[in-house]
Amino acid sequence: MPIDLNQRRPIGDTRLELPALGFGAAHLGGMHEQVPGETAYATLKAAWDGGIRYYDTAPFYGRGLSEHRTGDFLLDRPRDQFVITTKVGRYFRRPDDVSTFDRSPWKGGLGMEIVWDYSYDGVMRSYEQSLLRLGLDTVDALLIHDPEASIHTDEHECRMRDMSTSGIKALQELKRSGQIKAIGMGMNAAESLTTIAPLVPLDFCIVAMPYTLLEQEAAAVGMQRCVDENIAVVIGAPFASGILVTGPGPGARYRYGPASKEIQDKVAKIQSVCTRHGVSLPAAALQFPLAHPAVVSIIPGGARPEEVTSNLVYAREQIPPALWADLKTEGLITSDAPVPA
Repeated sequence: MPIDLNQRRPIGDTRLELPALGFGAAHLGGMHEQVPGETAYATLKAAWDGGIRYYDTAPFYGRGLSEHRTGDFLLDRPRDQFVITTKVGRYFRRPDDVSTFDRSPWKGGLGMEIVWDYSYDGVMRSYEQSLLRLGLDTVDALLIHDPEASIHTDEHECRMRDMSTSGIKALQELKRSGQIKAIGMGMNAAESLTTIAPLVPLDFCIVAMPYTLLEQEAAAVGMQRCVDENIAVVIGAPFASGILVTGPGPGARYRYGPASKEIQDKVAKIQSVCTRHGVSLPAAALQFPLAHPAVVSIIPGGARPEEVTSNLVYAREQIPPALWADLKTEGLITSDAPVPA
C-alpha cells in the first residue's frame, strides 16, 4: 500500500504522533561523503516541499553538524507543522589541539570531541547543547543513543547503570514538565530490543538495521515485545545502509560497510522477484516495514535533493500483493512477516 504522508500514528500513550514517512538527517553530517551546506539545505527543502514533516537527527551525526543544518532549515518553518527528534548520551567539548583532531568517521564533521555521559547531568547537558545547535527552543522527543555493548566495551556496564538509575530521571523530568513529549532509544542491534531496551521505560525505539526487507528473523522477538509493551518502533535504515536502493554490485553497502557476496546474492534474488512484478526494489524496501504492527514510521536519509524526491516516488509506488506472496514462497522474507495490504 502506498505510504500516506498525511497519516500520523500515535507513539504509545504519549501526546506525540509521527508521520509514516520522515527524514533521517545523519547524511547531512557527512556519513559517507562531505555534503556542502547548500546541498544540505536543498535536500531538506526537497523533503519539506514533498510533504515530509518529521526530522530525526543526533549530536553524533557530523559531531553536531547535522543538528546545525537541520535546525537552520527548520528555524523559519512554523513550529507546529513539524516534528523534530534528537538524541542523548554524548555531549561535546573543544579538543586540546583542533589542528590535529580526527573528525572520523564523518567527512567534514565539526572539530568537537565526544564525551560519553548517560547520567542525569550528561543528559541535561546534551539536551541543552542540542537546542543551541538546532536554534530551536523545543524538541518533540529525545532518544538514548547507541547503548550497545559493542560500542562501549569495558565501559558498558557503568554507562548503562548511569542510564538506568540517573539519566532516565532527567528524561522523565523533561517529559513531565512538557519539554519533550516522548522518551526513546536509538539502536542498531536486534538483541538490544530484548537486552537493553527493557532497562528503562520507553515510549518508542528507532531501530536502524535489524528489521528490513532483507532480514526479519533477528528482530522477531524484540519487535513482538514492542507490540506487547505498546512501544512504537521507527525504522531508521529501511534501505539497510544502501544496498536495497542500489541493488547488488560494486560499491554496494550493507550495515555501513561493503556488502558480502551472501548479502548481494540475496538482494539479487529479491530484486529479481520485484522485476518480475514490475516493482522497483527501493519501493518494496521502503513500504515493507510499515506493515509490522509495532512500526509507526520510517526515516530514510538522503545527502542530495534527488535522493529525497526518489524516496517520495517509491513511497507512492503501487505494489501488488503477489509480490509479497512470491517473496515468502521463495524464502526471501519470513513466512510470518506482516506485509502491506
